[in-house]
Amino acid sequence: MREWLTHVWRLGIKELHSLRRDPVLVLLIVYVFTLAIHSVATGVKTEVVNAAIAVVDEDRSALSRQIRDAFRPPLFQTPVLLAPQQVDEAMDHGRQTFVLDIPPRFEADLLAGRGPDLQLAVDATAMTQAGIGATYVETIVMAEIATFLGGSGAAAAPVATVVRARFNPNLDSTWFTAVMQVINNVTILAIVLVGAAVMREREHGTIEHLLVMPLRASEIMAAKIWANGLVILAAAILSLWLVVNGLLGVPIVGSTALFALGTGVYLVSVTALGILLSTLARSMPQFGLLAIPVFAVMNMLSGATTPLESMPAALRLLVQPMPSTQFVAFAQAVLYRGAGLETVWPQLAAMAAIGAAFFVLALARFRAALAAAA
Repeated sequence: MREWLTHVWRLGIKELHSLRRDPVLVLLIVYVFTLAIHSVATGVKTEVVNAAIAVVDEDRSALSRQIRDAFRPPLFQTPVLLAPQQVDEAMDHGRQTFVLDIPPRFEADLLAGRGPDLQLAVDATAMTQAGIGATYVETIVMAEIATFLGGSGAAAAPVATVVRARFNPNLDSTWFTAVMQVINNVTILAIVLVGAAVMREREHGTIEHLLVMPLRASEIMAAKIWANGLVILAAAILSLWLVVNGLLGVPIVGSTALFALGTGVYLVSVTALGILLSTLARSMPQFGLLAIPVFAVMNMLSGATTPLESMPAALRLLVQPMPSTQFVAFAQAVLYRGAGLETVWPQLAAMAAIGAAFFVLALARFRAALAAAA
């Protein structure tokens, strides 16, 4: 056992030196855990921000001006006044996401109790803003009408609804996107780095050097897993501290040490998967073509993009054996909700079991690949 550990340690050091001499992979790691996270977290918004809105004011009353002035940044741009005949052109060219049409005599009909209607045209090609923004527009309009009529609206209701959002009280998508991007990048780099290490050995001819040494396949594979996994783990933790928490201001309420433990367990399974894919490919382009769909499925169906509750029941069962599904649930519980080991141990146990299965399967394939190359 001591000899096995010594070989794994020395081979891992060799892997770290090989990675250090590959500037492309080093730059990829730095970019993925810095600029890529920042650009995605700040560029992808799921809430309404700076939405384009226009108003067709056919009433020209005090109430219509009050409603128009209620749409303010940062939720909406300053409303643009349009004539009725300009609405279709503005919507067709995508200049406006929302167009609110206030009909003639709206204020007079409202005061007379005749229940006038407002028309809101929505460009639903901007799906996120269209879905949420329409509710925002309705809420703003109703609040302004209630204020104009001299009532609060809520005071007259028999039940007052108060919404309290936990873990992300401002519903800021950056808090969610930044952490999930770190998790997605851990997955793709774990597959790419370990797979590239195996392909690099094969393409550079150094695999033959390893074959003439008194080394076992398990030693070579374990060395590649711990060396590349250590680099990814260190980069992920630094990114969490410096980029997510420091630059983006996303609070990390849970234990970073517990997150590091879970990430280490997860990396065993994903790096083993990368080695498995590398044994199925004969060249780096083939490996890339295999890795891309695997990563895409693991990303989209893990809960990092779409909540598991929104998926069909059969699909939810199918994605449970994926390590990324367990890791996303683990990371969200620890980093967002401050969960402890007593809460997330089922996810840790599941990731360990999945990792052991992947390791055994990858080791069998890796031994066969080494035997074929001998």
